[in-house]
Amino acid sequence: MTDSLALDYAQRLMACESISPARGSVFDTMEAMLVPLGFSVERFIAGADDADPAHGGPVENLFAIRGKGRRHFAFAGHLDVVPPGEGWSSGPFEPVIKGDLLYGRGAVDMKGSIAAFVAALHEIPEEAGTISLIITGDEEGPAIHGTRALIDHMQARGTVPDLCLVGEPTSVDRLGDMMKVGRRGSVNMWITVEGTQGHVAYPHLADNPIPRLVAILAQIKAVALDEGTEFFQPSNIEITELHTGNPATNVIPARALARLSIRFNDLHSGESLVELIRGIVEPGGGTLKAMISGEAFLTPPGELSATMAAEVEEVTGIVPEASTTGGTSDARFLSKLCPVVEFGLCNATMHKLDEAVAIADLDALTEIYRRVTLRLLNA
Repeated sequence: MTDSLALDYAQRLMACESISPARGSVFDTMEAMLVPLGFSVERFIAGADDADPAHGGPVENLFAIRGKGRRHFAFAGHLDVVPPGEGWSSGPFEPVIKGDLLYGRGAVDMKGSIAAFVAALHEIPEEAGTISLIITGDEEGPAIHGTRALIDHMQARGTVPDLCLVGEPTSVDRLGDMMKVGRRGSVNMWITVEGTQGHVAYPHLADNPIPRLVAILAQIKAVALDEGTEFFQPSNIEITELHTGNPATNVIPARALARLSIRFNDLHSGESLVELIRGIVEPGGGTLKAMISGEAFLTPPGELSATMAAEVEEVTGIVPEASTTGGTSDARFLSKLCPVVEFGLCNATMHKLDEAVAIADLDALTEIYRRVTLRLLNA
């Protein structure tokens, strides 16, 4: 079991502390794996001049490419991880094997799948075709200077892929039961209603903004965006924050604020939803700010998803469900370049204490990635 190449690579990557935004040693380790396989590796820092701390810079990114051929197949992933938190059974950046599992931060999200893809490359000859790796250090963070900067880099050098596989942990109960063929979009909105502060015993001398905000939120919650589509679940609006910043019991606050998060399918755009909510907020006496994190996208059934499903079934005996559930991923950016499918390890422990991957799954995933890559390059 311990002679697994994917296991070795996973341990090397997981031993590098790479909390988002990741830079430095984890990229050194990644480059050291790829250069002996014939890859030209380009690394660059993005966001170094961005003074906005909310944008999460500076970020290191890596683009590696080798081979020539009619087709260009890319694998995309991220080396950054979320903070480990307290209470691990062992060091989060000291990968350890216990029984059949490998423990450590990034085991499934997503250093394990990156390790599996690099291991698969050992069985794919350079003459098979053009292969690239699109690896960022900023997927778990704001994602401003990560994959978006890599896309600009690829477009500038004329190396846009024809097909792309993202190694996010998509499997649920066992390896192979789910792949992602799209994702819902995401938009966050902030509502502010201004009033006039005053004493609760003299309400005629104040203007309480809370009732107006409550009325606005009630109207928003009454909106039914859609009933879903063939590939997407219904879009949903959630109120995620409500506050006035008022610690006193006898003061009418001067301001009331709320935050919304909307996850939406491809019947909507982020901007259309912003305008819909604005049409409720502003007539109700509030102001609105919004940030669109990503648009909904769908890779329609076709060669990429069919190939992935066939090879997953061949290796695991399972036909993966083609799903669009879950949160956002960097596939939302890559989908603007070419067809994209996400497939990877079981996600039950991602972002949790004692994150772990089954070693057998690393090896099975390596074989799936090898088969998919060769089949698509030879199509």
